[in-house]
Amino acid sequence: MRASFRVHGDVQGVGYRRFVVRVAQDLDLAGWVRNEPDGSVAGEAEGPEATLEAFRGRLALGPAFAAVSRLDWSGPDMRSSLPHPFEIRR
Repeated sequence: MRASFRVHGDVQGVGYRRFVVRVAQDLDLAGWVRNEPDGSVAGEAEGPEATLEAFRGRLALGPAFAAVSRLDWSGPDMRSSLPHPFEIRR
């Protein structure tokens, strides 16, 4: 299963992308994450549906110095073939 996400709030310059990679690797998810020009962080993740739901919950909390105001989530989708291990894109 595959899902797309966009996280809004104070999520750039606070280690949010590294946090996403660490959580995704802990959950053995494939995918990617990147900063967006509008100040949000976006990405895609792939793995079992229950694991994606756990990932979604962690994204909504974020790391200690982030302030997540909104999490946009679309999925699950049956597409596959995202990079594994999870990576940061620029």
